[in-house]
Amino acid sequence: MALRPPVEPMLAQARDTLPPPSALPGDLVFQPKWDGHRAILFTPCPAPGPVLLQSRRGALIHARFPDLVRAAAALPDGLVLDGELIVWSGGSMSFEALQRRAVSSGATARRLAEEMPAHFVVFDALQIDGQELLHTPYADRRARLEALFASHRLAAPWTLCPETTDLARAREWLTSWTSVPGIEGLILRGSRQPYRPGARALIKIRRRDTTAAIIGAITGTPGRPRSLVLGRLDQDDRLRPVARSTSLRPAAARQLAEHLAPAASGHPWEGVRFTSSWGSRTRSTSPSSAPSWSPRSWSTPPGKGERGGTPCGSPASVRT
Repeated sequence: MALRPPVEPMLAQARDTLPPPSALPGDLVFQPKWDGHRAILFTPCPAPGPVLLQSRRGALIHARFPDLVRAAAALPDGLVLDGELIVWSGGSMSFEALQRRAVSSGATARRLAEEMPAHFVVFDALQIDGQELLHTPYADRRARLEALFASHRLAAPWTLCPETTDLARAREWLTSWTSVPGIEGLILRGSRQPYRPGARALIKIRRRDTTAAIIGAITGTPGRPRSLVLGRLDQDDRLRPVARSTSLRPAAARQLAEHLAPAASGHPWEGVRFTSSWGSRTRSTSPSSAPSWSPRSWSTPPGKGERGGTPCGSPASVRT
């Protein structure tokens, strides 16, 4: 029976390091992890019929990407392809441009399709020629996917996701490929894995970098901090806000509160008004100071920190 939307995509569980070879069924297969929007593409089965594009959560979004619907005329009927939507803008992948396209409709969607065309990076096949492949081992699904691209000479906006079984090359991808916008890390598959809709049966590893920053502020109160505002010194030794951590978990907030105190006079952010989140109008409390402390995750919107934060003054090692 042909697959119909919605089909839940197979998901990945996060790991901090590369797992042993036995972590998944069969040989480990490494693919880049794209910073886009997960989607599943359906061509008519049987024809005639519409081309459908489904989001990760099951919503039909093909009306927002009319350029991909037009390009799907080059695809055979009876396909269901799992992949990532990305948009090139200004010579590089742009998540901001993709977000604009993802919420557009009507004339705006058609205009943006001309100005910033989308691409679909295909990394798995759930159905080919109307034959459902969910129980087929991944290596066989990949072979059929490669044959599809070769026989139909598929090119942009269709891209076959690169992959490797070579661990050394995968390590190199994790360091070099992730240095450009649009690649976050690696996705690991098992060569003998079936496709399990909705299951976290894959493994994802994001690139982690360590850098020094100053915990210059908190949001919330000294007794109950909600997040940290991080700063760095510019070329004139002025403390500039550069990032805000994600919300602190209760245990971490309690640990941090034991070391907080009102900021001393002369703090570089004294008198500055901050918001509790980037772009928010919710004000934080008065400045507090804190010793070194290392949040495990943080958001990094450079250039947006001028509007928000709460002064502190100690360096910290931060994983990004």
